[in-house]
Amino acid sequence: MSMRNEEARDYVKIRAYNKETDLEKVLDLERNCEVGSKKRPILVTDCLGDPLCRVRNSPLYHMLVAESGNDLVGVVCGSIKVAMIGGSLDSRAKLGYILGLRVPTCHRRRGTGRRLVLAMEQWFCYNQVDYAYMATEKSNEASIKLFTYKLNYTKFRTPRILVNPVGHKPERIDPNVAITRLEVSQAKSLYTKHMSSLEFFPQDIDQVLSNKLCLGTWVACRHGESWLNASNWAMLSVWNCPYRIRVARLPFVCLFRAKILRHLERLIPCFKGIGIPNIFSFFRFYIIYGAHMVGPEAAPLMRALCEHVHNMSAKQKGYRVVLAEVGGDDGIRYFIPHRRDLSFSSDVWCVKDLRKGERESFDWNTLPPSTSIFLDPREF
Repeated sequence: MSMRNEEARDYVKIRAYNKETDLEKVLDLERNCEVGSKKRPILVTDCLGDPLCRVRNSPLYHMLVAESGNDLVGVVCGSIKVAMIGGSLDSRAKLGYILGLRVPTCHRRRGTGRRLVLAMEQWFCYNQVDYAYMATEKSNEASIKLFTYKLNYTKFRTPRILVNPVGHKPERIDPNVAITRLEVSQAKSLYTKHMSSLEFFPQDIDQVLSNKLCLGTWVACRHGESWLNASNWAMLSVWNCPYRIRVARLPFVCLFRAKILRHLERLIPCFKGIGIPNIFSFFRFYIIYGAHMVGPEAAPLMRALCEHVHNMSAKQKGYRVVLAEVGGDDGIRYFIPHRRDLSFSSDVWCVKDLRKGERESFDWNTLPPSTSIFLDPREF
């Protein structure tokens, strides 16, 4: 009898997520599951009671769980959209994004993560997805090995994540810059005209811009000019991320330094900006996406827009940073304010052709990295 109980306990079943029976178990798994390298700081996510929050706003999404007896020992999410892949208006594909793969430490190295991903790929294939892709950190060797060595994914893109702390005082915006909020139709028109050929640009950009989490799109130009015919202008959109994060497992020395510098900032004005914001307890954040500039003198306009976003965030309780993700070699990163010691270029995106041999067109895997990509905030 004991052997049968042992076998039943070790048997893992992959099935679809059921909110009525799985909600609390998935939330517990998310809270207790460490993600990332054991040698580096990690991000801990609080989904605010909604384990589907990172995919719920996508056109099509799914969650799978791994069940062993009465316990959940793994979870993964997936979303599907149509987006640009090749740098021309005709190069669209259906993409499946894999995220939120979680397996507790005590259940790893048993093939559970691999089975979850393969099951999600089956769902992708059922929905005629062309490519599956995922994102992880360069330092997360276990995740990279799983996807590249065991699941035949290819390392594909290496974007940069820019982090700008939110201070208590508003930034001073150049009075010579005029900032205008666009209607959804105006924003869609500008993005379609100037960014629709970028990799990962979503076909349903109008749904992104009209989503309740999109706080708006703004364009900046010089006072006295109209953005409709200005020779220099900049634009960006802002997304209110639906979950909270915090940084964990930092060395004690770093924690001590951060607390000392924050204390000095409060006491001595000249120390303002040198400390690390309180990122060790859960906080909310805004995401800048769709950042674009036109004209040789557009850099100050982009900075003014980012300062505007900073001031928006500073008015909200519990918001401590503004994030932006850009292509690894995208020059716009120089004009988006960020802290170098907090920002990082450690993301790796991996891709897999799910319909290899079925198409006569090019293989996306073999294309050289593009300078710019379009970050879909629904997938952050």
